[in-house]
Amino acid sequence: METLYHLDPKLTATQHLRIEGVSKSYPSANGTHVVLQDIHLEVRSGEFVCFIGHSGCGKTTLLNIVAGFTAPTQGEVTLNGLPVRRPGPDRMMVFQNYALLPWLTAYENIDLAVKSVYPQKTRQHRRQIVEEYLELVGLTPAAHKRPAQLSGGMKQRVAIARALAIRPEVLLLDEPFGALDAITKEELQDELLKIWRRHRLTVLMITHDIDEALYLADRVVMMTNGPAAHIGEIVEVPFPRPRRRSRLLENPQYYDLRNQVLDFLYTRFGQ
Repeated sequence: METLYHLDPKLTATQHLRIEGVSKSYPSANGTHVVLQDIHLEVRSGEFVCFIGHSGCGKTTLLNIVAGFTAPTQGEVTLNGLPVRRPGPDRMMVFQNYALLPWLTAYENIDLAVKSVYPQKTRQHRRQIVEEYLELVGLTPAAHKRPAQLSGGMKQRVAIARALAIRPEVLLLDEPFGALDAITKEELQDELLKIWRRHRLTVLMITHDIDEALYLADRVVMMTNGPAAHIGEIVEVPFPRPRRRSRLLENPQYYDLRNQVLDFLYTRFGQ
């Protein structure tokens, strides 16, 4: 099926996401609670970045700031030079708990998102879009099933298709595979990489899985422990794409990088 959206190649070379001096704090009974402190990061267009760190280090808070769900206390996030002030269709979030409307079918969940963002499109055009993205994630046969009739992996495929159907520039993933079994998790990781290669989205993904981060990412951003968490180290992942798990596991450099992340998380910042 023909892809219904196309990015302008002149724009993709210059598009980028910048997180500049972002801090986030909340008032508490014991004074100000600082969640994030002075986060600086520039993400290249089409880059796949994974964030890893212990629970409570502000990873989800940072993703929510990029999404526009919450405002930073200090600093700014910009996309293509424009400040992020609120949620928008250029940034779409996929959650671990799927966030599907249970009374709607897979098709209807995706169609609702497309209709909300592109109200001017005809029903026929929306149907083309929804069918394209259902096919992309392998869910055409399950199009008219409700979430209760779908497995966890299928629900997450619907959530990913819904996010992609409005053609965002940035895809934000908050531990999307954390609740899935190992086999389904690996299948969806491979599906995600195929989608990413096809559309060249910029992806920011939270994970607790070191192997997942090294398999998927161009860079792994390691967060220090909270409160006042910040970026501790950034690991460049040098393995060429497309990647194969079997080849990675045979590469001594893979274990060097894995040990580097392990040392950061469990020796230097162990809880």
